[in-house]
Amino acid sequence: MKIALGADHAGFELKETIRQHLLDKGILVDDRGTNSSHSVDYPDYARVVAEEVAARKADWGILVCGSGIGMSIAANKVPGIRAAHVTTEVEARLSREHNDANVLTLGARLLEESRALKIVDRWLSSSFAGGHHERRVEKIAALEKEDSRVARC
Repeated sequence: MKIALGADHAGFELKETIRQHLLDKGILVDDRGTNSSHSVDYPDYARVVAEEVAARKADWGILVCGSGIGMSIAANKVPGIRAAHVTTEVEARLSREHNDANVLTLGARLLEESRALKIVDRWLSSSFAGGHHERRVEKIAALEKEDSRVARC
């Protein structure tokens, strides 16, 4: 399993904790930055991680910013990405089971470190349920295709 990992300045410290947590579990991590707490723009990191996941160069992505919201919005602009902003273990499980989320976004200013790690573990241990959920995920993919046709006109 390979995880693409990214953060902005607000999420840097939590990203580092998550990186080490994943490495300790024997998970391959592609850390896409940032590498300090100096101010950067979160869309840059959301894009590089989302593109890596969309290109299947990583199995999943995890993004961290101050709230998790901006990273989610930016990552979801990349076709093929279903980024879920998650604040609980239940949301982590449901985002995988029902939505086949392939990118997890977390808010470093909103989550305690221990809770964030539990969310990561729950998200990674959950699987897409398929069934009627698959039809819904396919409809999301269809929306992306429709949007790209409109944008080209």
